[in-house]
Amino acid sequence: MLADLTAGAVEDAEARASERPFAVVEAAALAQPSARDALAALAPADRVKIIAEVKRASPSRGDLAAIPDPALQARRYEEGGASAISVLTEGRRFKGSLADLVAVRAAVELPVLRKDFIANEYQVLEARAAGADLVLLIVAALEQDVLARLHTLILELGMTPLVEAHSADEVERAADVGARLIGVNARDLSTFELDRDLFGRVADRIPAGAVKVAESAVLSPADVAHYRAAGADVVLIGEALVTNDPVSTLRSFLEAEK
Repeated sequence: MLADLTAGAVEDAEARASERPFAVVEAAALAQPSARDALAALAPADRVKIIAEVKRASPSRGDLAAIPDPALQARRYEEGGASAISVLTEGRRFKGSLADLVAVRAAVELPVLRKDFIANEYQVLEARAAGADLVLLIVAALEQDVLARLHTLILELGMTPLVEAHSADEVERAADVGARLIGVNARDLSTFELDRDLFGRVADRIPAGAVKVAESAVLSPADVAHYRAAGADVVLIGEALVTNDPVSTLRSFLEAEK
C-alpha cells in the first residue's frame, strides 16, 4: 500500500511538472516569505500540543468529511488551540490537493504541514511554493540516501521536516539524518493495522532534544492522554477532528492530560 501510494504521488507530481516545470516551481519556492518556525511552535511544553489535520478521506476509512472549505476548517482548528495544521495534499486516496494547502496557508498564522508521499525534490519545492512550513518524510518509503537528501533540501528552504517512523529501526534512521521532529505513526502503512502502544515502545529511541510526535489512533481524550503519558510532546489528529465539531473536540483533547 505504501509503495503504491508513493508511486501514485510521484506520478501525479510528474504530471504537474509537465505543465509547471522544475525551474518555475523552484523560483516560486524561493520567492516565498520565510517559513514559520515550526520547531518553536511545537517545542515541548507543560501541556500536549496538537497538529490538527485537514483530511477528507483515507484508504483505511474511506470518505470522512467533504470539507468544502479547508480554510474555514483550519481557522476553526486555530480557534480550538491547535499548534500547527496538517494538510493532506494526496489526491487519489485522500482527496486532497495543493490548492487546499494554499487556502489554509492564507487563512491561518500557524505553521502548516504538507502531508503527502514525498519522494523527490520537485514535491519539496512544490510544498514551499504553496506556502508549507513543514514537509512530511516517511522513512519506510525512502532509501536512506534519498531521505537524507530531501531532509537537507527541506532545511535549506527554511522549512522543518517531520520525519515519520513506524519502528525502532526507522526511528534510528530518522535520527541518523539529524531529524529534530520525529513522528511515530501507530498505523503501519504497509498493512494499515493500528498499534496505539507502538509510540511508547520506541519513544526512548528518539534522541534527546528532538520533538516527539505521536500519530494516528486518536479518537478520544483518553487516547491523547495515553500518548502524553508515554512521552509525546505533540499529537497529530485527523479523523476525530473532521467528523466532530473541531473547536470543542480540540479543546477536550488539550484538556485530556489535566
